[in-house]
Amino acid sequence: MRILSVVGARPQFVKLAPIASAITGRAEHLIAHTGQHYDELMSDVFFRDLGIPAPDFNLGVGSGKHGAQTGAMLGGLEEILEEAKPDCVLVYGDTNSTLAAAIAAVKMHIPLAHLEAGLRSFNRRMPEEHNRVLTDHAADLLLAPTHVAVDHLANEGLAAKTVLVGDVMTDVLYQVRALLESRKEPLPLDVAPQGYYVSTIHRPDNTDSPSRLRSILASLASLDRPVLLLAHPRLVSLAERHGLTLEQGSIRVCPPLAYPQLVNAVLNSAGVVTDSGGLQKEAFLLRVPCTTIRPETEWVETLESQWNVLVSEDLSILADTVKRPAPEPTDAAPYGDGHAAEKIVDALLNFNAVSGRK
Repeated sequence: MRILSVVGARPQFVKLAPIASAITGRAEHLIAHTGQHYDELMSDVFFRDLGIPAPDFNLGVGSGKHGAQTGAMLGGLEEILEEAKPDCVLVYGDTNSTLAAAIAAVKMHIPLAHLEAGLRSFNRRMPEEHNRVLTDHAADLLLAPTHVAVDHLANEGLAAKTVLVGDVMTDVLYQVRALLESRKEPLPLDVAPQGYYVSTIHRPDNTDSPSRLRSILASLASLDRPVLLLAHPRLVSLAERHGLTLEQGSIRVCPPLAYPQLVNAVLNSAGVVTDSGGLQKEAFLLRVPCTTIRPETEWVETLESQWNVLVSEDLSILADTVKRPAPEPTDAAPYGDGHAAEKIVDALLNFNAVSGRK
């Protein structure tokens, strides 16, 4: 069986790592990199640090408006699919790369599998929500990370295509945490363990409006400890366009970190403030308190034990929410046991056998 993974953004590179490892010796695996994240810190370094094989194809699309970027990917991916002739296209998460690959595969009658299927924010203002819903309804095999995701897919009439496999990010996080325990990893900017917060802000609803971004930065600047703001290139560009200074008050600006360094920074922090889907889940798995600047989350399980708290309209409560005492310890494991990648490969091979493809 020949499987083509299509990735293009940082979270997808992290998810790809355990899949690439689990596929080895069981199926032929090709990798197509769309180039949605194209600079070294957001792309190349993840392949190196996570031991991912070099991509077999690289489109180098780069940034752009949603329609133009997705269209450029679609055209390039059609040519890749014609050349690679995969038995299955595997797409990850909810980026424009995901949707472009889904459309290309469906148009060319190539079976499509969606990793992280069934996640829903129910916020149609989010580009990611459109991407994930459209991809789920186009896919032939839905690889769901949680029971909640399975229920969402069943409610949309997709139960027959769904397999519960667990969350592959949990696999990666546990592996990286074990690696960090065996070595001394320095913290960014010489901050003291437990003496700082980690923050990422990048979603359009939080960054496109100058007044909204100004309020978020003011809230972060007022916190009682240094805030390591891991500044995505998009945030840096928008802040400059809005005439806003990122480094103010408690905020200390850092470039995005390689994944092991990110995990280390979160693990040693006093808390996380983010609008990222992945980071709020990683904070939960590391049992680090998280405050998410969004009105909703796809990872509702993180809210149940209050390891994650949502703050949206009333940013005046952000400082108190961030400084809240740590929640009661929990052994809840809604995202699986760290062996999702093996289950995903099993599901892909079983799907291939049942569908009668060689």
